[in-house]
Parts: sequence; C-alpha cells; structure tokens
Amino acid sequence: MHQILVYGDSLTWGIIPNTRRRLAFEARWPGVLEHDLLTAQHVRVIEDCLNSRRTAWEDPYKPGRNGLVVGIEQRIEINSPLALVIVMLGTNDFQSMHQHNAWHSSQGLASVVRAIRRAPIEPDMPVPEVLVVAPPPIQRPKGLIAPKFQGAEERCVGLAQAYEQVTAEQKCAFFDAAKVTSSSMVDGVHLDADQHATLGHALAKLVRSLL
Repeated sequence: MHQILVYGDSLTWGIIPNTRRRLAFEARWPGVLEHDLLTAQHVRVIEDCLNSRRTAWEDPYKPGRNGLVVGIEQRIEINSPLALVIVMLGTNDFQSMHQHNAWHSSQGLASVVRAIRRAPIEPDMPVPEVLVVAPPPIQRPKGLIAPKFQGAEERCVGLAQAYEQVTAEQKCAFFDAAKVTSSSMVDGVHLDADQHATLGHALAKLVRSLL
C-alpha cells in the first residue's frame, strides 16, 4: 500500500468559505484524490491540515501555526513509511500581519521541504517523494476574513513562479493549482466545493505517475 501524507492549511482542511464548517472527507480534495487513486492502486491518504498554518512563520494570535517548527519532521516519522508527501501551503503567509512577498513564502516552503527530507525515519524506510502544490492566487478578500487578508492579493503575486523555481532547486515535483482552479468565489481565499473536486481530480493524474 502507498501512503500519502498531505500537509496543508485551511484550503486543504476544507473550510467552507464564510463559515466555520468543514466539507466532508469525500468532498475535500485529498478525499477526491484518494477516491480516484483507489480505482487503480492501493493507497491511503493521510491528512495533516491546520487552519492558518504558515510555511515558516508564527501566527501572533494562534499557537502552533508555524509549519516548519511545529512537528513536520515528527509527522513524517509518525506516518512512515510514506511514498509521497504533498505540501500545499503559502496562503497564510500573506495574512495582513505579515508583509511578505512571494519570494519570502518560497523560502519558507523550501525550508519545509528540507525538513521533510531530514526527518528521523527508520533506517529501512524510504525518504518520501515530495510534491509541492502552489495554492491559487488570492483574489480580493471578501466577507468575514477580509480584514485578516487585507492586501494579500497584491503581496501574493508571483507565488507559483517562485515556488516552481524552489522546487526545481530542491528537485521535487510541482503543480500549480491555478492551472485548474481559482480561489473561492465566495471569500477570495479558500476553495469552494467544486474547486476541491477539480483540484483532487487533477492531482490524481499527476500522483499516479509519482507513485
């Protein structure tokens, strides 16, 4: 069996835009991915997704949102053996309390990839492949989260290109979610249910080639 760990934030956790509710597993993109892969392969998709998780920075209001220092290496150890780790982070790097640009976020992402590869797995277990998914660009934030993401649509410009460069340097796989979907029509940041489905189906085609 191939085990896949998905390491992400609220876009993957499946928050329903402008609510605090969550989509069911089968409606979230990791669930769609698992369903598609199970038609031809024996796989298990493990979700590790936390609302407001950054690549490498702290949230001043919520503890434990630094995706680099809060347990990524231990999560690899806990869930090993892993065939693949899918990382989809970056959106929260552009919350209004941060003045980051795409380059800053890409460096945080690179640090996460390096942490995955140095995780303390058992000697006979494989170092998993890594697939980085660049989230779709933030549109003008609307609704409840507008103050939290004020100006994010400008700061995130160029994120996919910066991520693609970093993944080339780190020699890992890359997918730009914007090739198949935008961010939510409701709040401009997250993913709507139909966008989860679209992303899950698209990733299944790529992941089959990586396993």
